[in-house]
Amino acid sequence: MPLPFFNSFEKRRDQVMVIDLGAKVTKAIHVTRKANGFILNGFALVDAPVFDKGLNTGPMADHLKAVTQLLNARLKPVSLAVGVESSLLRHADMPLVTAHDMRQMLKFGSKNYLQQDLSDCIFDVHILPLKADGPAKTDAPKGGNPKARVLVGAAKKQIVADLQESAERAGLVADQIIPSFIGPANAFEMAQPEAFAKEVVALVDVGYKNTTICILYNGELTLSRVVAFGSGKLTQGISEALGMSLEEAEGAKITMPPEVESVAQALLSPLGRELRASIDFHDHQRDRAVSQVFFSGGAARCPQIVQALQVELMVPCQTWNPTSFMTLELPPQMLGEIEAVAPQLTVAVGAGMAAF
Repeated sequence: MPLPFFNSFEKRRDQVMVIDLGAKVTKAIHVTRKANGFILNGFALVDAPVFDKGLNTGPMADHLKAVTQLLNARLKPVSLAVGVESSLLRHADMPLVTAHDMRQMLKFGSKNYLQQDLSDCIFDVHILPLKADGPAKTDAPKGGNPKARVLVGAAKKQIVADLQESAERAGLVADQIIPSFIGPANAFEMAQPEAFAKEVVALVDVGYKNTTICILYNGELTLSRVVAFGSGKLTQGISEALGMSLEEAEGAKITMPPEVESVAQALLSPLGRELRASIDFHDHQRDRAVSQVFFSGGAARCPQIVQALQVELMVPCQTWNPTSFMTLELPPQMLGEIEAVAPQLTVAVGAGMAAF
């Protein structure tokens, strides 16, 4: 479901460079499209800069330059994925008009369709296709115009402007800015096409500040929600409970010795309950229940974390690899690393598919 906020690179792409601007770690990939599929040429993970009061274009430009140098992609166009702190994703019922007209309607009347005044935002839309086995979304009410079910993305104008300026200072062209929310669904469609098309699954991406859950119902994104609990809160809790430094707690969160595991289970319980509530809500709205939960993000690298959340969710849970559909053409030192870090690349991979 391509949903960039703007697209200045009109011709067909053969390769893309994507930078996922995470709160703690920036993730980047370089992907080439061939006739027989996609090739992962490189990836990079870099500590993200800290901004106390909004995005500072100077440090961000330096950061983008450093990331692209590590990636060694030699491309100027870049697609930037922005997190839930800087963007939002909503479903809306809108008149069945062109995407351009929908964007204009949201620009001047966002409150009518999103129940929120977002006059300082830039919008893009993805018109959801009709489902043969579901009710028509475009039936017109008596005396009214046909309606369409639409996925709406939004980001603040200032954020978009600052990112464009930062990219320009770094010698790049920010041809797309993409909400990170759509990354897991796009990547999952490519990596697990059968489950995407035929099952009801939940995709949970555990970020540093927030966790997102998306539910896919036979290939349609039917629920998206942000939970204000991320891996940073887990690290902080372990640090306080066991008297560790934050650096020690971060390492212990991944290796998870027994004394840390018991603390982590208690800390993760509120997150599990929130995710379960989202699944229950969706199950009650539909005639089929969520059958599996797929986890991504840095915390998903730890089996004990996924297991602790599975106890709360009462649904089979697993970590998945968003790069599994790609051919890997990586330097030897990266080939050994990709399996461990792949769950962190989910948003970047999904944004890359939107860029193509």
